[in-house]
Amino acid sequence: MTHISHYPPVCNALEADNGALRDAILYHLQYSCGSTKKEATQGELARAVMLAVRDLLTERMLATEKRYQQHNAKRLYYLSMEFHLGRTLGNVLANLGLTTLLARTMEELGVDLEEIREQESDGALGTGGLARLAACFLDSLATLDMPGFGYGLKYQFGLFRQELVQGYQKELPGRWDTEHNPWLISRPDEVFAIPMYGRVEPSRGRNNRYAPVWQDQKFVLGIPHDMPIAGAGGKTVNTLRLFSARSADAFDIQIFTANDYFQAIRHQLFSESVSKMLYPSDVDDQSLEMRLKQEYFLVACTIQDIMKKYLKTGGEISNFAQNTAIQLNDTNPALAIAELMRCLVDEHQLDWDNSWDITRATCAYTSHTLVPEAYEKWPVQLFEKVLPRHLQIIYEINHRFLHEVRLRYPDDENAPTRMSLIEETGGRQLNMAHLAIIGSHSVNGVAGLHSQLLRDNVFPDFADMFPERFSNKTNGVTQRRWLYKANPPLANLITSAIGNEWIIRAETLSRLDEFAADSQFQKQFAETRNHNKRSLADHIMRVTGLVINPDSLFDVQIKRVHEYKRQLLHLLYIIHCYRAIIEDGEPPQVPRTHIFAGKAAPGDPAAKLIIKLINNIGQVINRDTRTRDMLKVVMLPDFGVSLAEKIIPAADLSEQISMAGTEASGTGNMKLAMNGALTIGTRDGSNIEIMEEVGADNFFTFGLDADTIEELRTENSYNAWDYYADNPLIRRAVDCLDSDMFCQEEPGLFRDIFASLMYEGDYFFHLADLESYIDTQQQVNELYTHPASWRKKAILNIARSGKFSSDRTVMEYAETIWQLKPVV
Repeated sequence: MTHISHYPPVCNALEADNGALRDAILYHLQYSCGSTKKEATQGELARAVMLAVRDLLTERMLATEKRYQQHNAKRLYYLSMEFHLGRTLGNVLANLGLTTLLARTMEELGVDLEEIREQESDGALGTGGLARLAACFLDSLATLDMPGFGYGLKYQFGLFRQELVQGYQKELPGRWDTEHNPWLISRPDEVFAIPMYGRVEPSRGRNNRYAPVWQDQKFVLGIPHDMPIAGAGGKTVNTLRLFSARSADAFDIQIFTANDYFQAIRHQLFSESVSKMLYPSDVDDQSLEMRLKQEYFLVACTIQDIMKKYLKTGGEISNFAQNTAIQLNDTNPALAIAELMRCLVDEHQLDWDNSWDITRATCAYTSHTLVPEAYEKWPVQLFEKVLPRHLQIIYEINHRFLHEVRLRYPDDENAPTRMSLIEETGGRQLNMAHLAIIGSHSVNGVAGLHSQLLRDNVFPDFADMFPERFSNKTNGVTQRRWLYKANPPLANLITSAIGNEWIIRAETLSRLDEFAADSQFQKQFAETRNHNKRSLADHIMRVTGLVINPDSLFDVQIKRVHEYKRQLLHLLYIIHCYRAIIEDGEPPQVPRTHIFAGKAAPGDPAAKLIIKLINNIGQVINRDTRTRDMLKVVMLPDFGVSLAEKIIPAADLSEQISMAGTEASGTGNMKLAMNGALTIGTRDGSNIEIMEEVGADNFFTFGLDADTIEELRTENSYNAWDYYADNPLIRRAVDCLDSDMFCQEEPGLFRDIFASLMYEGDYFFHLADLESYIDTQQQVNELYTHPASWRKKAILNIARSGKFSSDRTVMEYAETIWQLKPVV
């Protein structure tokens, strides 16, 4: 592994003296792990290393907090049900500039640092997507010296671990070692009691004011655990606070002595299951109830913690919003609005209007989807059972809001029904997206097209009533993790050409423009790419046993497996290429290795069948001697941050092929472009903005746009059979799904996929885009046969990717939504 030596130095005794670092590691090995250098396991060594590094972080974390207090700084609290952190050690070392020092120290101890890194599991506290974005934001907030703190849940089991058994996805528990995780600092003395269930009794307080009493609750205790989050250079270390659930009831020894052990621990287990794992929202009634409890548990712990910290500084409740910003990462934490209202009205005795003004000025909401069913809704009956007081509050919010709606739109008698927090059709439900919009001063999408579609298609009534609230904040990724740390050879090359300022100011990557056509720089760029491709080929061999050609074009689609992501479109192209080889005798112009990785939701049979199809197609093609090194297909299991860090630096082509109008933003496309992959993509999500930045000549675009698709849907004029009948190549590829070509051992296995295309309307327009996709893939082949032209475009993609740094995104939020300033 090549390490960067140009990173800004960190002024610290340990950085200057590897002897101090070695002593700290040996100290923790003995006193924290109870072992010695001679007897220690790899796991114990890794723990000792992480604890020694955490000591550095803790010191700076405390200094950062002192600095914030001295400046009486406004604070941001970022609420998210999910954080996908990846492995922490390598990222912290990179941000502190200690990678080389620790490698040297471990070498003196006779240990390979890479082996130590491999001992750490991915911190997959969620399903990905917005979870990874949240982790990037925390990195950027710390790097920008901004007082921003993450709040989430300390799941015992994170995202499931995926195995591929005979081509099928098998889900196994993905345990993130939260009980003994060396990065977490537990705070058991700061416990919060969270009420649930019970009933509300009407009552009157001072001045005959309505003051209901929430009685007979069951309590769950929230225990905070802090993870230090270091920014680049290590000056600022913020925290991610994660809550675990514990029972508020003592173990009932009387029941236990009566020989009913399970009854004695029943409530304890019931309470602690709240933070056991991220529960699905729509599997069954029990899971739905647990998911509601989880979301409330997070927001209640968070609001209590924020309020406690604020009051401890001597702040006045009336000034709360001037000193506090709360960002809701999607609808999952939208209950924070109702909980903050409860806190202000019930506990602090503020009147309703003042409480509502404070709540709305404090909260802001980010939407991450365009799919209506993805916006959370809760059955009123369930909500009343779990959170009776909050239902009253939401009813009152709705009553007052609908009064405003009727005044604003007196001639639109249906407006109150469309905009209500309570949906009356199909069973009474609470619409959490509506609550998030009504109770926030800002609503943003995460890409230009996404934000436009939110205003025009998803929430048009709200956008008309509150146009000033809606804005766009295009997502970004941290270049420190996804380029500097994930791709050291390329990072070294960039730094040698333009210096290291790009690590903290991604816009300076634009200085690479002048090197794009430089033959010497292109040669060095090719060497880094070849190094990465051979490393990935070795990894694929170790994991799958498949030998791939590292000189082939690495065609990569790595993301959650879902019908709208259109892995199936990619597979139809692969089938087209395979049949051209074996039936037409037409070898591909360019040898290709198609690399897939991604997980399907456990409750999504269609996505799981696509995973099986990927593996079966790969099995057939990879065993066929007629394809030799011309065509290979591989599915790597258990996709996560660490695997992405292996694949992205080696990718030649980035597949971003969702149907236009379905992807909110996407961040994988940004990571791949930042590492020099060229994109083949639809005009969807942030693809549009990537194409605008890198230039249309450096982006392979194809397919229908969102407006055309919407028009075809509205007119009901799309017919997949027309494309099937008109194009024999499309027909030949699709017919393979109706045959047993790729499922001889399980006949008829993929006919459901064929039926979804041909008999069920092809909802995601695969056949409409397939011909354009095949033609554009031919443009890819032609360009790849001209290495200098390909490298020039790849380098230009890197040079023009600066906009897609999460630093830029966070600065936009800070300036226009949070009113947050750096504290230096």
